[in-house]
Amino acid sequence: MTKLFSTSIAIFTSAVLICLYSPALASNQVPAPPQDHPIALVGGTIHPVSGPVIENGTILFDNGRIVAIGTNVTLPQGTEQIDITGKHVYPGIIAAHTTLGLTEIGAVGATNDVSEVGDITPNVRAEAAVNPDSELLPVTRANGVLLALSVPGGGLISGTSGLMMMDGWTWEDMTLKGPVAMHVWWPALRRSGFRAAADTRKPEEQRRDRDENIGKIRTAFREARAYMKAKEAESQNGVPYHDTDSRWEAMIPVLKREIPVIVHASEILEIQGAIDWAVDEGIRVILAGGRDAWRVTDLLKEHNIPVMISAVHLTPQRRDEDYDIPYTNPMKLYQAGIKICISGGQGESPAVSSYNARNLPYQAATAASYGLPKDEALKCVTLYPAEILGVADRVGSLELGKDATLFISDGDPLEILTHVERAFIQGRDIQLKSKHTMLYEKYKVKYERQGVEQD
Repeated sequence: MTKLFSTSIAIFTSAVLICLYSPALASNQVPAPPQDHPIALVGGTIHPVSGPVIENGTILFDNGRIVAIGTNVTLPQGTEQIDITGKHVYPGIIAAHTTLGLTEIGAVGATNDVSEVGDITPNVRAEAAVNPDSELLPVTRANGVLLALSVPGGGLISGTSGLMMMDGWTWEDMTLKGPVAMHVWWPALRRSGFRAAADTRKPEEQRRDRDENIGKIRTAFREARAYMKAKEAESQNGVPYHDTDSRWEAMIPVLKREIPVIVHASEILEIQGAIDWAVDEGIRVILAGGRDAWRVTDLLKEHNIPVMISAVHLTPQRRDEDYDIPYTNPMKLYQAGIKICISGGQGESPAVSSYNARNLPYQAATAASYGLPKDEALKCVTLYPAEILGVADRVGSLELGKDATLFISDGDPLEILTHVERAFIQGRDIQLKSKHTMLYEKYKVKYERQGVEQD
């Protein structure tokens, strides 16, 4: 009776939480309609990123695509001209590792849909779980971050990610590309950081668990290969039909090298082990996290492995490391000739990677302050993530034929005082109001009534 009562209370509590938080979790921003006429941004400074800056330029887009760019552009009849004299135009910033749309309030389980139960869940599709009404989406896009990779977490093989546009009625509307990659979370020994302090296992227990988990990953890939061969053999005479398994079916594009594996590993032993495994499997691999990537540049370069640096605003992992180790990581990888991007994922908490996605430009700015060339820092959050994720033909720079996913600002987006004044996603004029702007206006009224001057 007591157990039944406790279970009932738990169910009731969950239902109440959902009812209480659901209205608060729905953004009231209305998704923009499709572009229905040509639009020209005239007289501003255009930053294509992939080429030289265009002063006093014009960028023309129609049907969601860029159709002309330069200083001498002929505008078709019916073009809406927007004077942007003194302003700047940049391609939309890409956050290459977030849980945007998958989590809302970390302390409320009903608002978190980052991971599934089980260690091996390759058939999970993150884009299908994205909540288009998340309050975090308008907050993020207000700072020029117009695209984000929503990444599944939990387990060892957690599923595939989707590259999402930060506006839309449904997840189908928002998906630019899906699946983008399979995600593998490489097992680690907790040698440093707060997780190490919280891990009460003995060193030999940690090693045993790590080896066991690596074995699970290898077994999953082995079974997926066997499944793929069995399915391919079905067309031959006399070969029996093999039952469909959604887990291994989802891994076939990985085994055929059609999509890459993004393997999450931070410390040097994890990175080395993950790369050795990926080479043995013969798969395309991208390293995510990579806090110690600067220590293994020769290995990364040998196998042509790009690195999605999880974050720059971090503290050192080890007591004997210099304070600026996380800040100089991008510069060291760049100097070694490694393809990199700064992804914005914090690597510790799924919620943090969503809340802080809006600050991605400042992560790049810090990298620039510690040796990474300024133009490279901008590419690390625009063109390079597009190239690494396989969407550079659509986004990441301002070029003919690419999506008109861009924003207008009053200055350099890597500078914290810069304001994003207008944004377009595939030519759609996006609202830039958010919970932040609403709260600002609310408390501005309060202080005005009290006679307090506002800046």
